[in-house]
Formats: sequence, C-alpha cells, structure tokens
Amino acid sequence: MTPRGDVRTEAILAAALEVLAEVGYDRLTMEAVAARAQASKATLYRRWPGKAELVVGAVRAHGGAGPDGAPVPPDTGGLRGDLVAVLEQMRANLEAQDAALILGLMTAMHRDPVLAETVRGRLVDDKRAAFGTVVERAVRRGDLAGDVDTALFTEISSAMLFSRLFVTGEPLDGAFVRHLVDAVLIPLLTGGRPAPGPPADRPTTQGDL
Repeated sequence: MTPRGDVRTEAILAAALEVLAEVGYDRLTMEAVAARAQASKATLYRRWPGKAELVVGAVRAHGGAGPDGAPVPPDTGGLRGDLVAVLEQMRANLEAQDAALILGLMTAMHRDPVLAETVRGRLVDDKRAAFGTVVERAVRRGDLAGDVDTALFTEISSAMLFSRLFVTGEPLDGAFVRHLVDAVLIPLLTGGRPAPGPPADRPTTQGDL
C-alpha cells in the first residue's frame, strides 16, 4: 500500500503540472496548485520552498524521477550498453513530457533566475549524475581513462535528443539512440577506438539502423 504522504505528494505534483499546462509558469501560483490538489498552502510550503522547486519537482516526477533523483542506469556490463541505457532513459523522460509545457518552461527560465537555477540544479544534474555513473563504471572496468568531461557529453546528448523531438521532428527512436552512441559518443570517449566490452556490446552496423 502506498503511504498516505506519498499519495498526497503525487496529487500535488499532478496538480502542479495541470495548472502549469493551463496558465504557464509566470501565472502559476502556489495558491492555485493548492486549490487544485485540495491541499493547504502550508502543506505545499512544507515540501517545496516556492513554485520553482514545486514545478521542477513535478516535471522530474513525471519523467520518472523519484524523491532521491533519476533512476540509476542499469549496469549492462559494457560501455556501449550503458550509454544506450542512459540515453533510453533520457528519451523516455523527454517523450513523457508535454512539448508546449517544456518549451514554455525554458522561455520562463530566461526571465526567472530562481527557476533557471533550480532547473540546472535538479534536471541537468540528474542527467550529469547518470552519465557520471556510466563513466565511473567504464573507468573501473578499464574501458576509459578517468579524465572524461561528463558535463560535455550530457550537453551533447541532451541537445541532440531535444533537437529531434522539438525541432526537426525526425524519429526519436531506439535506432537513433544507438546511432548517436556509435557515431558520436563512443568515438569521442574512446578516441575513435571500437567500444570496449562484451561481444553483445559492439556497435551496430548502418544496416542495423
């Protein structure tokens, strides 16, 4: 059975997304979310200091993150498999979101420094932590050196997935994820060497795409 507190939190986060989709970030208020969730403002403020933290928490939860952050990427036993797994998580997170809502939130970030700082401190850090986990595993296996710029790879991956979904409209599917790993990430990480790992972890050929 789900604890009552968890149910209440889920209801508030769902209400926050509903209000955000209806009125946008600038017009969203804690009062409106509390009314939609049939909760008191005091309940909201006990959990979230302000609307920036509430909205980011709602977006993270909708994308599959728990109270302690995004799910840990599965350990596939090889660098390529781990990269595919973390990108599949990022893809699922993006596809779970409402496009207009996310684009509106990004616009609001330029006007609201508190929102911008909160997004960067939670959503961006979730992705960096996931890539960091993959890199740490690869270093322990001896597949990579320890001087990898995980922030750069997070930015490259996020930008390419975002572009597919919100800009070009081209398919954002498993084939693209594997191609991104094989054609961009692994060559950059390994200096052009084949992906280390078990046979099943080897890159796909162009015909497999």
